[in-house]
Amino acid sequence: MIYHIAETTSTNDLAREERYGHGDVICAERQTAGRGQRGHTWTSPEGVNLLFSVVLCPTFLPAGEQFLLSQAVALALVDTLGTCGIDACIKWTNDIYAGDRNRKLVGILIEHHLAGGRLARTVAGIGINVNQTEFDPALPNPTSMALEAGRTFDREEVLDRFHAALMRRYAALEAGDRAPLAEEYRRRMYRIDAPQAFRLPDGTRFTGVIRGVRAGGALQVEHPDGTLHDYLFREIEFEVKKSPEELGMKK
Repeated sequence: MIYHIAETTSTNDLAREERYGHGDVICAERQTAGRGQRGHTWTSPEGVNLLFSVVLCPTFLPAGEQFLLSQAVALALVDTLGTCGIDACIKWTNDIYAGDRNRKLVGILIEHHLAGGRLARTVAGIGINVNQTEFDPALPNPTSMALEAGRTFDREEVLDRFHAALMRRYAALEAGDRAPLAEEYRRRMYRIDAPQAFRLPDGTRFTGVIRGVRAGGALQVEHPDGTLHDYLFREIEFEVKKSPEELGMKK
């Protein structure tokens, strides 16, 4: 069921309440304390975008396989955008970009709750820039469905399409179709097999090539010397303003 509310602190906070069950969606017009990755806040003007959380109860998944849910959610978003005529890709770990451009359409924050070494409850918080056409200049690389497609969208229809796409992806995962999910996730990755600028926590910058992700979610990056390194969340950061041309390299 999809629940619409006018205002809340964060839809992820609300989705933790036991009254919401598997497959339920909580969608808010306003969030007073919306959260993004890396401790960032998520803000949005009222009435133009989608701010919501989906409740999942993946008790069939061990805690060590939780990244499969991230893959299912991300691919469901790519599916949804595709039905709206927008080519999209997945920027590790949980952003959706317009095509291979450095433009962010969707942010995702997934929170898991464990019981006995398995996933008991997962809340996927999602913000989709739908009809917004002007953004804070301080934001590095935003875009919206409206800007990409050149038209506005019915937000309720977009939400319904996403919910259906996610339930299909989830059903396939529950049925054991793990390998096809991982393969398609790799194909849809932003900058896969292409040069990309990165920055490490110590300030080191380098240009590497993304080769994929491990089953546990670690990003596989080939360094200039040809060695392959694995990076977990917060261990590496994309420098998204760097294009192949800026790097002096061909795609």
